[in-house]
Amino acid sequence: MADLSGREPETVRRKIWDVPTRLFHWALVGTVLTGLYLGEFRSFSTIQLHFYFGYATGGLLVFRLLWGIFGPAHARLGKLFPSPRALISYLRNLFKRRPSGVAGHNPVGALSVLAMLAALSVQVVTGLCSEDDGLFSQGPLVDYLDPATVLKMTAIHHWSSRVVMGLIVLHLAAILFYRLWKREDLVTAMVTGWKTVRRDEDDRQA
Repeated sequence: MADLSGREPETVRRKIWDVPTRLFHWALVGTVLTGLYLGEFRSFSTIQLHFYFGYATGGLLVFRLLWGIFGPAHARLGKLFPSPRALISYLRNLFKRRPSGVAGHNPVGALSVLAMLAALSVQVVTGLCSEDDGLFSQGPLVDYLDPATVLKMTAIHHWSSRVVMGLIVLHLAAILFYRLWKREDLVTAMVTGWKTVRRDEDDRQA
């Protein structure tokens, strides 16, 4: 948003994303994409790998929860819950052809992160409780559940994978939108940790 003089706000390069957050992000990309692939094209020789990548994804989600509590400012889970006022204000300027200049996740990005974390949590939990009769395989919690619950968990696990895929497509579309339209390189920021932000940013995510 322009200041009262009508000029665009001054921007600076700042180190935003810490190393553990960046490592988590790219590790999650690897485990989720590989796990989805192995789940879609599973066979007797790969089903166990599907489970292992699911366990890895679960471990990363636990780390993200802890890092969201004890990590630095921009990694905190509280930053992922924008106020309605901040969200509406951001949406009003969403299609303006300039970088958002927000330190950390912008309000829309924060909600997308919450959606992805929630969908992946459902995927991991239901995977622990699912079975595949055709491949004689099952999650480690199946023996503790009744058949009806296992059947329901297996169905949810299947459909939640579609939700995760849809969120991935939206995420990639958003990256392209920000890169091509708003001239904001989100990928490089998550690789290097450095991001272009407004000088008046005070480390608060509204």
